[in-house]
Amino acid sequence: MSTSAHSSTGAISPDATVTDRLVEANKRYAADFTDPGMDARPVLQVAVVACMDARLDLHDALGLELGDCHTIRNAGGVVTDDVIRSLTISQRALGTRSVVLVHHTGCGLESLTEEFRHELEQEVGQRPAWAVEAFRDVEQDVRQSMQRVRTSPFLLHTDDIRGFVFDVKTGLLREVDAAA
Repeated sequence: MSTSAHSSTGAISPDATVTDRLVEANKRYAADFTDPGMDARPVLQVAVVACMDARLDLHDALGLELGDCHTIRNAGGVVTDDVIRSLTISQRALGTRSVVLVHHTGCGLESLTEEFRHELEQEVGQRPAWAVEAFRDVEQDVRQSMQRVRTSPFLLHTDDIRGFVFDVKTGLLREVDAAA
């Protein structure tokens, strides 16, 4: 399987960095770019919160097109204060009404612990202010994320919050029952 990261970049030098390759790809993209004439309001009025894992192609997996949704990604798809900030702006300023949470099988956070923070502190001399948010049960983590969204006082629309686990081997979503 070939991806854009593996494709030839034409005249770029062989010692180019990955960022150099990305900038060259953008030049090719911009050469044929046409302003789609849309604003920042997602057409489907949905925000998707997902893990940053490179195996998740959310637009293809969910049948989304450019402009359909807001996409918020981080390690684990964790609903942190910053995710709540983004969702609040998405809802209050840009009209979203639904939230879809997508975690996945084989997440790297399943193999980490909060000890990771302690190791960082030992290495750099400063403890990170953030939590790792590691977990062992992906479905329970989805439930926790749904609960964080539902109970946020900043969000206007908490009646359509659904959570899923994406199977990285099959590409299928499995819905998580919030009440289980």
